[in-house]
Amino acid sequence: MASKSDILDVLLARHGKTFCSELGIRIERNEPAPLFQWLVASNLFSTQISFEHGAQAARDLFDEGLTTPEKMAESRWETRVGILNSAGYARMDEKYSSYLGEMSEQLIETYDGDLRNLREAAEQDPEEEIARLKAFEGISKSGASIFCREVQQVWDELHPFADDKALEAANALDLGEDARSLAKLVDREDFPRLVAALVRAGLENDIKDIRDAA
Repeated sequence: MASKSDILDVLLARHGKTFCSELGIRIERNEPAPLFQWLVASNLFSTQISFEHGAQAARDLFDEGLTTPEKMAESRWETRVGILNSAGYARMDEKYSSYLGEMSEQLIETYDGDLRNLREAAEQDPEEEIARLKAFEGISKSGASIFCREVQQVWDELHPFADDKALEAANALDLGEDARSLAKLVDREDFPRLVAALVRAGLENDIKDIRDAA
């Protein structure tokens, strides 16, 4: 029977890349633009659309220059609809175009376009941060959890954070049943990679193959 260490090695070798890294979002800078870009991606990933379509939509929006809340809010609704439709959001393109515009406006009006101000207003309390994230248009519990998974790299108060998708995969791989037990398996700086790897393993139905390879 494979050890936790062997399973962990295979898991990280196959899937140990954060979603921010894949999208080119420099979340480690903890600056307004990358934080906003990750919020956009978290919004898109929280739908029933596949990860591939969500990632493509995020890339296409950013390639269009919609990388800040100001630019997103100023963009035409029809432009966003077209981008989302082309990325695979047919039937949901209009709704999510509205979500992104309204979310950006909320961020500007409430936090001066800077999610670090949300963190400050929440007094770095994780539950309050999540509640405030969920107040944004289109950000569900799932979307807030996705955002927290990788922003914990720079918002220390969230560490260790693992959402239901990550914990489901961790349990299936016998790596742990909660975030604190998972955090013992890797250095703190590698924890977001571990959580992302678990989510990816679940999305790709790779649990059995990881066990076999270990």
